[in-house]
Amino acid sequence: MSHWTEYEFFVRVVELGSLSKAAEAMGLSNPSASRHLAALERRLGARLIERSTRRLFVTDVGQDFYRCCKRALDDMQEAVEAVNATTSNPVGVLRVTASLSLSMQHIAPLLPAFAQRYPNIRVKVVAANRYYDIIDNNIDVALRTRESEPDSSLVIRSLATTRRVLAVSPAYLDRHGAPRHPRELAEHRLLLYTYHDPDSLTFQRGDEAVTIPTKPMLEANDGQVLRVAGVQGLGIMVQPMYVIYDDLVADRLIPVMTDWKLPPMSVNIVYQHRRLVPAKTRAFIDFLVEDFQRQDYERRWASMMAGRADRVAP
Repeated sequence: MSHWTEYEFFVRVVELGSLSKAAEAMGLSNPSASRHLAALERRLGARLIERSTRRLFVTDVGQDFYRCCKRALDDMQEAVEAVNATTSNPVGVLRVTASLSLSMQHIAPLLPAFAQRYPNIRVKVVAANRYYDIIDNNIDVALRTRESEPDSSLVIRSLATTRRVLAVSPAYLDRHGAPRHPRELAEHRLLLYTYHDPDSLTFQRGDEAVTIPTKPMLEANDGQVLRVAGVQGLGIMVQPMYVIYDDLVADRLIPVMTDWKLPPMSVNIVYQHRRLVPAKTRAFIDFLVEDFQRQDYERRWASMMAGRADRVAP
């Protein structure tokens, strides 16, 4: 095993938290992997990993060495990708993360065409309704709706802005009618997204602003759960247009209180700032941007609400 491979193996041990998992990932037998780690520690004259029958611990020296190895390996990978960037055939594993809704609506539908254009890029999608640390989790591209990132080394590029909409099924509307003012929402069942507005909602109409407390009948950390419940008539949902656009087009959902607006959301691409963005990352970013421009999502989402009057049950 070369020194570089030993370093890569050590990095994998730390990140996977297991010698056997790291050995499997690199195609090594467990005895061989243990020997190589022991050889690395002997050469360095330091204990990097403390291990027992149940757990594995990285020593303080090991943590420092891990960070140095990680940077060196990333620089080497960037150098390789810089060469790839000069070709029309980028390669490698592309790690993408987004919420389940964004993954379903704006990533999964693009993958067949992306694979056809870039057959040597393997895509790994992490669909999760949480914001993974991009650097620590080795993420190449994230699709997110928050306006800022705690890490200043990340690039945020806006794809489109969208409204959050109150919508109900026709059946619910016929049974319970439509609220006309935010204060009337207290009389209705609300279906709310955990990470946005579980405690209050702030509405704007012209110069008038109203904040109301909320007690959701259903609270979920996934927009698709709320969408299905709303289509089934459980209550009034609050969701961004990209989640419920198809249901609005098909009249499975009806917008209500359309003259009142909630704070808008921006759909953003987030990736690491580098001197040279890896070819695989650049290819995927450009592919997403092309799709949003071709589909003209921002205009379509806005035009869906323009001129739509509330439907009020008799």
